[in-house]
Formats: sequence, structure tokens, C-alpha cells
Amino acid sequence: MKFSMGADVLSSLSSKTSVESDDMKTLVDNFIAAAEPLRGKMSGPAKDAFDKFKLKSDEIAVTMNNALVGICGSIEGQDKSFKQGAQEGADVHSANEGSANFAGADVLARFAPR
Repeated sequence: MKFSMGADVLSSLSSKTSVESDDMKTLVDNFIAAAEPLRGKMSGPAKDAFDKFKLKSDEIAVTMNNALVGICGSIEGQDKSFKQGAQEGADVHSANEGSANFAGADVLARFAPR
């Protein structure tokens, strides 16, 4: 199996995920804000239910945001590792290229079709 990935794939994924994360946070914040006008207009069990809803919504928003921040950080770390590995591989290749023996290439050239 061959695995090939362009140099900017993870950078692009990180950028898109960050934008999507921001969009998700905005949507959740808008959802919570939409219920805000109801605050203070209820009493008794309805107020208790609203307060639980508000608390749970805030917890979910924070949890989702933290998870998405972690995902973005993970993607950025992978991107850094892939780029560093590619550079190290290129450096090793360049360092070893000078010690390669190409003397056999001259002999093979004599057998090539003319």
C-alpha cells in the first residue's frame, strides 16, 4: 500500500477545522443567546428547568470548544511532524548522496542501445 500526501494537506485541514470550530462555537452561542430573553420570565419548576438547560448548554459549549481546540492542536502537531520528517529525510539523502559509487554507470552505458 502506498501513502502519498501533499505538503499542504494538514495545513489546509487545520485551517478548515479551525474555521469550522469557530462556526460551531458561534452557532452554539447563538442557540444559547436565543433562550436568553426567557431568563427571569419564569418561576417555579419552569425556572428550574430553564436554569438547568442554561447550565447544561454552557457546559456542552465549553466541552465542544475544548475538544475542537484539541483536534486543531493535534492536526498542527501532525503537520509539523510530517514536514520535519520530510526535511530530515531530504537532508539524510543529500548527505549520503556524495558517498554513492556511480562507477558502474559507465560500464552500463557501453551496453545501451545506440
